[in-house]
Amino acid sequence: MNMFRILLADDHPVFRLGLCSLLGSHEGWEICGEAIDGREAVEKCQQMKPDLLILDICMPRLNGVDAARQILRHNPLQRILVVTDVGSEQVVRDCLEAGVRGWVFKSDASADLTTAVEALQWQRSTFSSRVSDLILKGYLQRYRVNPAVAIPPRLTLREREVVQLVGEGKTSKEVATMLGMTLKTAETHRSNIMIKLNLHSTVELVLYAVRNEIIHVVLPAMVLRGPQNGNGRAEIAL
Repeated sequence: MNMFRILLADDHPVFRLGLCSLLGSHEGWEICGEAIDGREAVEKCQQMKPDLLILDICMPRLNGVDAARQILRHNPLQRILVVTDVGSEQVVRDCLEAGVRGWVFKSDASADLTTAVEALQWQRSTFSSRVSDLILKGYLQRYRVNPAVAIPPRLTLREREVVQLVGEGKTSKEVATMLGMTLKTAETHRSNIMIKLNLHSTVELVLYAVRNEIIHVVLPAMVLRGPQNGNGRAEIAL
């Protein structure tokens, strides 16, 4: 009996451990490898050719959307199941356009995850019910509330890679090294991106990356403290 081979791509080791335990115990399935960021997921997909890639969206070096685009561009038949806590209609649409045919939220029940894996094992698409809700909500907002809204310019895959790395604080020299290009090419990409998006500073570029879900910012938790020192005022600690 041939095993159904699954590659896990998520930057949280505890979550990967949980997936290994849940899916690895299923008869006929095996975890053939793990990746800790999007770039490693692309490389291991090409090397290992898994039957299924389970992919998170929020990952360093290369986000899940662009990782899926690169993987499916080289192998359109690769089955990908997105397992994430990102609830963005635009991200869902980008993944669907890339060719992703499975989506489960991390907050869904474990039974939903195993059901999704089984569906993709038998070449069936599978999506959480919340995905259709997100798409419908986005449609209503975009075309009914403001039908004349301008369509923003689309970046190429390479440009999105550059934007993510700049958004993560990488210098042009570091971008060049990570993407295997010359410093001049990296600076040219950065300049072209700024012109295409009509941006004028690195800060604006980082804000663009956040707003368009290319990078994801996790805000520190706020703790409300009670009155201290008798002044009657509550304090918020980050």
